[in-house]
Amino acid sequence: QVQLVESGGGLVQAGGSLRLSCAASGRIFSINAMGWYRQAPGNQRELVATVTTAGTTNYADSVKGRFTISRDNAKNTVYLQMNSLKPEDTAVYYCNADVLVPMSLHASDYWGQGTQVTVSS
Repeated sequence: QVQLVESGGGLVQAGGSLRLSCAASGRIFSINAMGWYRQAPGNQRELVATVTTAGTTNYADSVKGRFTISRDNAKNTVYLQMNSLKPEDTAVYYCNADVLVPMSLHASDYWGQGTQVTVSS
């Protein structure tokens, strides 16, 4: 029905940068908030950043000043620019979108399959 496909993960040295992308496709009427979450081994999934349709952003304290979230509404795509990466940023990063499908009264949460980000020290 709705698919979220992430790309851009990989292995990078501490201090380096990566850019994640996530494209939503399928039966989409509109998308409200989009965001990125991450889950490290043994930890719960945590919020990284979110962005509304209007462009209002919200960040976890641990990434403020280093990560930037943005979106292209015409392409149903959200991005995460990650700079000054640290080993503690190592995790699987998941894309999330609050999507309203045609003929539905309420939006629902959709998740991508996840992309691995590994930061070496």
